[in-house]
Amino acid sequence: MKRTSWLWATSFVALAAGLPVQASEIADYAPVTAERLAAPEDGNWLLTRRTYDGQAHSPLTEITKDNVADLQVAWNLPTGPYAKLSDFAALPARPAHQSPALVNDGVMFMTTPDQQIIALDAATGEEHWRFRHDLPSDIIPVHPTNRGVALWEDKLFMATLDAKVVAVDAKTGEKLWEATMEDWRNGYYSTLAPLVVDGVVMAGVSGGEFGIRGFVQGFDAQTGESVWKTYTIPSPEEAGGDTWPGDTWKTGGGSVWITGNYDVKNGLAMWGVGNAAPWIGDMRPGDNLYTTGTIGLDPKTGEIKTHFQYHPNGNWDWDEVVPPTLMELDGKDLAVRFARNGWIYKLDRTGGEFSFIDGRPYVYQDVFTGLDPVTGRPSYRAEKVPGTGKRANFCPSAWGGRDWPGDAYNPGSATLFISVNENHCGSAEGAVVEYEPGVLYLGSGLEMYPTEDAKDHIGALQAWDIRTLKKKWQVNFKMPNWGPVLSTEGGLVFVGGTGDAMFRAFDAETGDLLWSREMDGGIVAPPTSFEVDGKQYIAVTTGWGVDGDRFQGFIDAGMGIETKIPQGGSIWVFAL
Repeated sequence: MKRTSWLWATSFVALAAGLPVQASEIADYAPVTAERLAAPEDGNWLLTRRTYDGQAHSPLTEITKDNVADLQVAWNLPTGPYAKLSDFAALPARPAHQSPALVNDGVMFMTTPDQQIIALDAATGEEHWRFRHDLPSDIIPVHPTNRGVALWEDKLFMATLDAKVVAVDAKTGEKLWEATMEDWRNGYYSTLAPLVVDGVVMAGVSGGEFGIRGFVQGFDAQTGESVWKTYTIPSPEEAGGDTWPGDTWKTGGGSVWITGNYDVKNGLAMWGVGNAAPWIGDMRPGDNLYTTGTIGLDPKTGEIKTHFQYHPNGNWDWDEVVPPTLMELDGKDLAVRFARNGWIYKLDRTGGEFSFIDGRPYVYQDVFTGLDPVTGRPSYRAEKVPGTGKRANFCPSAWGGRDWPGDAYNPGSATLFISVNENHCGSAEGAVVEYEPGVLYLGSGLEMYPTEDAKDHIGALQAWDIRTLKKKWQVNFKMPNWGPVLSTEGGLVFVGGTGDAMFRAFDAETGDLLWSREMDGGIVAPPTSFEVDGKQYIAVTTGWGVDGDRFQGFIDAGMGIETKIPQGGSIWVFAL
């Protein structure tokens, strides 16, 4: 089978040219220690979701419900990228900015779709330095994006579209080491921000659509040497290997493409695992561990200590790569997961073992008849399960009730806020497919269509009481919502995500809209909040593309409309 040209065959010329990496060294850089990552200062944002538990909640209180209407632009900076939009014409989707602005004592770090790291003065936007990882000249990424860096001591770590992990000096932008996870020609690539725990840099790989064998790998932060490599698809000799028939485990998918969370109390890194390959379950009978689940592994050894699977033998391309949000509530250690399959899962993680507490749908879902009250295992409606030569319709579509954009949790009110999409369904029918390295290995085409109710809304922002698993409020949007969420102690929820390029702030208790601004492009990057010299800031980056763009295309086709969404591509920082 010939490789499809839109994936691999065209030169990414603009990224092959060399660029200067250093402008000025950062003086008095504050090293990022294990203690700081476990308990960051209120004014810093040191991890993708600020804290190891993934709550994406800022304790800062200068910006409140009473004064957010006065929020103004503090500074704005186009990120580049140096490649012109015309250079991306062969890509299956526009590149997307999906990186949060990390801030360490007034120094901001941002990544871009063309594999740059930019270091900036967080209060003024003045650039310190840029680093760019050069991709192979013959690669065309399927998902042209990057979701950020990890900080450790005086280093930064970035995973790349050619399946490498790169270490950079945080003060100068100088490359320190580079490690290869896998050969990108076989369909492996990486878009996530690494996760660092006690000097071990962890990263996972994308490429489930190419029949890879997914894994998480740990590297020594100082040297780049591999410490361990844990596959999400077990071999026949490993625990869970009996859930894969024959040699299907060799090409089982199970990609890991969203940054994990870390359970400090139990010493476990929680990683979400994507769907199995091929997409249709009767081609690989069995539960297919650890796909469509969460694994908890020891960062020192990579050993999988616990797992929970949301839907065994998945058929619907419902990746479950977002890790559960971790919290302590009423004396219990919880892990809460709004799954792509449309159901909420409330899990106990006491002692480092997952056990099911409760679950319910948060959007309309017609595949499950329910969840087992003890195990949380779903039962399926047979007519909603596609097979080889058997077409099935199902809701939600393959895009799910939520995709990768992260939720946010306010521990004071025990409320979780999440961007969702509903009123869309899909269909699939399996067809036999032969594996070839680096070639799509799907076994099915997927159709997606809006329902009649989509005329009212598709996207929404929801608020849920985690004590009761009852919805507190919902704000609907005519357009899909692909916005990661930020919660603040000032009683606010910030989110972008809609194709009208709006950035909005809502009252966390009522869902009332308190502030909004039209931006230069759509937002699919996580907002963050930080403090410099006693002043609170809100940061977000525009840069619409990839999955949000593709999803909007399906909606437009189903509705017979054309939505033009500005791409943007700049960092915005707001303050009172």
